[in-house]
Amino acid sequence: MDAPAGYLVILTILGVLASASESLRFDIQSSHTKCIAEDIKSNSMTVGKYSVVNPNEGQALPDSHKLTVRVTSSYGNSYHTADHVESGQFAFTAAEAGDYMACFYAADHNPAITLTVDFEWRTGVAAKDWSSIAKKGSVEAMELEVKKLYDTTIAIQDEILYLRQREQEMQELNRSTNSTMGWLGIFSLLMSLSVAGFQFWHLKTFFEKKKII
Repeated sequence: MDAPAGYLVILTILGVLASASESLRFDIQSSHTKCIAEDIKSNSMTVGKYSVVNPNEGQALPDSHKLTVRVTSSYGNSYHTADHVESGQFAFTAAEAGDYMACFYAADHNPAITLTVDFEWRTGVAAKDWSSIAKKGSVEAMELEVKKLYDTTIAIQDEILYLRQREQEMQELNRSTNSTMGWLGIFSLLMSLSVAGFQFWHLKTFFEKKKII
């Protein structure tokens, strides 16, 4: 394996392990929307859960601290909908590859308030419930780690194949764009020569009529 290929594999491994699970906390002001995108391959499992942080710990969450949540694909297909909730979760297998969007909307409130939201989004290997697998299969800790490693390896292989496919698509797009630009360049050159020829003919005719030449 040459050096560039080795770097690509390392970066791919880091990308799979780092992007497979995303946990964050963010703020939303009332009457505003916050959207988070995740690039998911087709047939990949993805799970997410969210909850509004209670500003008054130990007390009931105020009714004003509720969210409307939508999870959609880049094609506009809806995978999760929840209205006026303080927490929720979703899980689905991606039917198509692309960017999936989770949007959180905080209803209008007077005076304006700010909601803090905890959100965790896991895809691929990280989306599996390993504790449930261990209980159902009665597997030993070492066997579970081996299975995790195996599934991670498969995910890395799929990611490499996905990146190669995307690279081929980009190369095809570049070739198509270069071909189109080449034909446009030839057409522009022919148009310029035609206009120049017409102008030369027009000036020559004009001067001949005026008997200048």
